Amino acid sequence: MTTTLPRAVTPNAITTGAIRARAKQSVSLAETARQSLTMAYRGVLKLRHNPEQLFDVTIMPIIFTVMFTYIFGGAISGNVSSYLPVIIPGILVQTVVMSSIVTGTQLREDMDKGVFDRFRSLPIARISPLAGALLADVIRYLIASIITVVMGLIMGWRPNAVGVVASVVLVMVCSFAVSWIFALMGCIMSKASAVQGISMLVVFPLTFMSNAFVPVDTMPGWLQAFVNVNPVSHLVTAVRELTATGHAGIHVVWALAGAAVITAVFAPLAVRAYMRNA
Repeated sequence: MTTTLPRAVTPNAITTGAIRARAKQSVSLAETARQSLTMAYRGVLKLRHNPEQLFDVTIMPIIFTVMFTYIFGGAISGNVSSYLPVIIPGILVQTVVMSSIVTGTQLREDMDKGVFDRFRSLPIARISPLAGALLADVIRYLIASIITVVMGLIMGWRPNAVGVVASVVLVMVCSFAVSWIFALMGCIMSKASAVQGISMLVVFPLTFMSNAFVPVDTMPGWLQAFVNVNPVSHLVTAVRELTATGHAGIHVVWALAGAAVITAVFAPLAVRAYMRNA
């Protein structure tokens, strides 16, 4: 018969419960911002090492600007020069909003590779991996915006300079907000192809069933009702006002308010889905 002697507990011994009690339970706002910027830098490095990821934001604005201007310009405004103040803001909004779809697909691909499993185990703010990925995509929005504006200038568009800068900032802020929707899709869907397909089904009706390309009064009544409440229409109108006169009207307020609401609703949902599925 053997007797098991109790193990001596040294004064320096630390139990698991004590470790958990001493562990940091929250992350400050400043730390969250710093960690998000670090994750954004990771996204920038990915773009530098994989420049083909910028193919859509460099080629698509050129194709859309040239194609839509010369196809619709004569039929809608009588000539190309008169149509440019109408179409360039519409293409600017459409191009940048469509570029935000990539956020969800790349997020899903990273999650499939197990990258976010590692992030989830780190002592960082839960929102920082997602916010960092979305902040890195702001560079994509800026590239798409610059190329669209330059193409318009080459074709004869002469906007208000201050209004152009304000418009680019406004579109980037709104697109960052919209990207939270696609980030949520990336977290809850099982394949990147599904994220891209469903995202296109959402974006195409919103952009084409708006005032981005044709006058609203030429549409049927039921479609006008949808166009008038479409948030893309408010954003396009805000950009047109800014680029034409530099004046920030009520549509700018509606666009910023919509961006704030989208972020407030979809950012927590995306973080929760990320923590559950990563």
